Amino acid sequence: MIHGTGKKWLYLITDFSYGKEKICEAVKAGIDYIQLREKNISSAEYLRRARLLMEWAENSGAKVIINDRVDIAMLCGADGVHLGQEDIPVMDARRLLGAGKLVGATAKTPEQARAAEKEGADYLGSGAWFPTQTKEDAVPITEERYRQILDAVKIPNLAVGGITAENCGKPLECGCDGLAVSGGIMKAGDIPGAIRGFRRKLG
Repeated sequence: MIHGTGKKWLYLITDFSYGKEKICEAVKAGIDYIQLREKNISSAEYLRRARLLMEWAENSGAKVIINDRVDIAMLCGADGVHLGQEDIPVMDARRLLGAGKLVGATAKTPEQARAAEKEGADYLGSGAWFPTQTKEDAVPITEERYRQILDAVKIPNLAVGGITAENCGKPLECGCDGLAVSGGIMKAGDIPGAIRGFRRKLG
């Protein structure tokens, strides 16, 4: 995968607080990737939820990504893992998962982006573009900084942080390779309609 080429991704970040029905609805409506991001639950419960999500996504075409937990990703057979700056290093996740799985990384600076690419990351997530309840302490990213990150590496970059169908024009204009969305889909009254709205923006 190379930045600036191919279809733009629609990447959903969710957790079970939204409810099984909404997650299933989103999976069936045509998400490219779905990241399970759970906090403050036991490892056993995280694994149970990950396995459920794998079942729901099995016939949808959506790839399942596990946030933070390489062990959970391995045990449930997920398509990959997404790592923050405080998680295990990308190179170690790659060594454990092998070449056939996706390893994504958060990058807030060009230096972090280059380091992640060098260690074997398949894609990056950069933000926060807008205020977000998912990460209330997220530091906003400027358009200039985002473009610097894009220019620093060849792997795809997803814009993240408070993304909605109404405000996603800016990151798309900057050249992002896709949109990582949480509340913009999961809090919508019409989830399939929200996904269609993002698809129109992505082209």
